[in-house]
Amino acid sequence: MPPDKHEKVQELLFRGDKARVSDWMRGKYTAEEINEWVAEQIGMPYDELWQLFVDDCRKMRVSQQTLEKLASLRDRYSVILMTGNMDSFSRFTAPQLQLEKYFDHVSNSYYEGKHKTDNAGEIFSEYASKWNTTLANCVLLDDSLNVCTIFEALGGKAFRVTPNETVDHYLTIV
Repeated sequence: MPPDKHEKVQELLFRGDKARVSDWMRGKYTAEEINEWVAEQIGMPYDELWQLFVDDCRKMRVSQQTLEKLASLRDRYSVILMTGNMDSFSRFTAPQLQLEKYFDHVSNSYYEGKHKTDNAGEIFSEYASKWNTTLANCVLLDDSLNVCTIFEALGGKAFRVTPNETVDHYLTIV
């Protein structure tokens, strides 16, 4: 994608109409609908934009070392990925990464219809109940301070992921 069009997409989705992206992450739009809208806004053929979008979704990488550490936890714990994401994550990214091999379950806000912060983090309590545990027995790794704060207010233990304190760092102490 030409740099000027890439910048327009970034502006539209992540600096401009943030409500549209938030609604997409709650399942109110499909990836096709968003890409149709973006194609119209930036004057790019839909088919070309769609192919770039799908290719980008499939290029996401997580280190094999991290995935193997997560998988090793499954002997002792239920390991659930809770992501605030779009339908494209479950359709293109998760299969490419073969996440089902490393997690017991993948929860995506798109299919849940809510974010981790909605209703004071009710999704965490719902999942604790589904998995027959209490939040006091749950650990969260997340890059959002707000999500970590909400999770701890519910009784869980949260570790905030940062560039200096990575997922791998926390996986050595969990």
